[in-house]
Amino acid sequence: MRVVFVHGACVQNGSWWWHRTAALLADQGVASVSPALPSCGETGTPPGTSGAGLPEDVAAVRQVLQDSDEPTVVVAHSYGGIVTAEAAAGIPAVRHLLLISSYLPEIGQSLSDFGDGKPSPFLTVDLQAGTFGVRPELLTDTFLQDCDAAVQEQAPAHLAAQSVQVTAQPVSAAAWHDIPSTYLVCAADKGTPAASQRSFARRAGSVVELDAGHHPFLSQPSWVRDLLLNLPT
Repeated sequence: MRVVFVHGACVQNGSWWWHRTAALLADQGVASVSPALPSCGETGTPPGTSGAGLPEDVAAVRQVLQDSDEPTVVVAHSYGGIVTAEAAAGIPAVRHLLLISSYLPEIGQSLSDFGDGKPSPFLTVDLQAGTFGVRPELLTDTFLQDCDAAVQEQAPAHLAAQSVQVTAQPVSAAAWHDIPSTYLVCAADKGTPAASQRSFARRAGSVVELDAGHHPFLSQPSWVRDLLLNLPT
């Protein structure tokens, strides 16, 4: 088995966000990778320009998924669920989807379909640059309140401005229709309320809950590792 991690919005250096869980998986002989998302500026194309939207994120993740025939679990976090819905569709190697505090779109839905039309208070939007991002001063209290001091200190360096166009671009597939899926509800999440997560989770094949904030793979990596290792593949 291998694991492909798809990170959330407004961050870069995806491997850092997953590193604690990835290290524990490696100890068990399970390899993992976190694809770079163009919309977050991870591939050299400036966010907010053409060639750095959802279709490019989907293509980047899909390429990684197609690179191996090894049975694969895709772990999608937050915005990563939008990308994964399309990227994982129709790829035989993908045996399970683990959705962590994740958006879970139907065909034709976009990220903007799940909001009220206004930016969340922890985000800042630069319409001239065509980007949005997390307000650094609100990062810890909103997303990392249950993480240790080391994570809280290091995380701001891994934030990124992201192309705002991804919020309105719809997905053309919904992989969770055909691939077994598990939704992990993070009950103490201050970024994506648990009530919203539970609504998305109704679309998944199975649901588990954890008393954790938005990033349980950093705050409780052993728990997430064990969940991954016990998923049916």
